[in-house]
Amino acid sequence: MTLTTKSLSELSPRLSTVIGEGESGQAGITANIKPFVGDALDEKFPLTKVAPVQIRRVDYRNPVDAAALVHLLDLYAQDPMGGDTPLSDDTRERLCADLALRPHAASFIAWLGDEPIGLANCFEGYSTFKAQPLLNIHDMAVHPAHRGRGVGQALLAAVQQHAQERGCCKLTLEVLTGNAQAQASYARFGFVGYQLVASAGHAVFLQKNL
Repeated sequence: MTLTTKSLSELSPRLSTVIGEGESGQAGITANIKPFVGDALDEKFPLTKVAPVQIRRVDYRNPVDAAALVHLLDLYAQDPMGGDTPLSDDTRERLCADLALRPHAASFIAWLGDEPIGLANCFEGYSTFKAQPLLNIHDMAVHPAHRGRGVGQALLAAVQQHAQERGCCKLTLEVLTGNAQAQASYARFGFVGYQLVASAGHAVFLQKNL
């Protein structure tokens, strides 16, 4: 299933975000988040008792950031919603160095103290119909022990702020039809199924391995 925001100008983040610097000194987005009522998916973890979470943009060349990104992506890859297969050694070794060479790549990590608990990997694309850039969220992952606490919403808010600063017209992402929890989170943030006119139906995401 392919989802898109109708327009970034129609959305206003429900989280407090400010521009700042990550620990590596790289200028980026820092979001100081206190979870809010309404997004709890697990009543065992009342949101009022959750510590603030920081969202920082990843510096791919920083060893701490790189290790955190690979760790979270590997957890996601081993989840049934991520394919149920760990990352290969080759991918783990090359990934962040490759991302550092791509100027339109942007990743964000949610930190709870020194613990990385959420990840968003994004790539800038282009809308020919709007003649403006767009931002695709390629990976969105939250550590299993921290799901249902608003971490995903915090990451989405940081991604949206980055997209708006880049002049993007919308956010896009793909989600499995069986991932109801993720679909609910995206819907809360304002994502809808992609379509041009109702009579033509919704977009279907296809791939061909090379």
